[in-house]
Amino acid sequence: MKGYVVCVYKNISNEEKLKEYALKARTAVEKYKGKFLIRGGKTTTNEGNISPRTVVIEFPSYDEANLFYNSKEYQEAHEILKGHALRHHQTIEGA
Repeated sequence: MKGYVVCVYKNISNEEKLKEYALKARTAVEKYKGKFLIRGGKTTTNEGNISPRTVVIEFPSYDEANLFYNSKEYQEAHEILKGHALRHHQTIEGA
């Protein structure tokens, strides 16, 4: 089954750090065969709180998605964003 990384941002305090993070994170996504399904874009909030950004990445498997998140490449990117964004980040197995 495919694996998905779902990230819902609650707050972004530094857009420049977000851009820096995104460039570095993309390298890790590609290395682990991820495919961006959602990366920001137009939204309508139907329930709950407004989110400034949502990202969904599809991986060949749940295990591959977890390998991506725990990889050295992604963790280096993650360090760039620390303190500059608050988000809910999950790895989810597909149906």
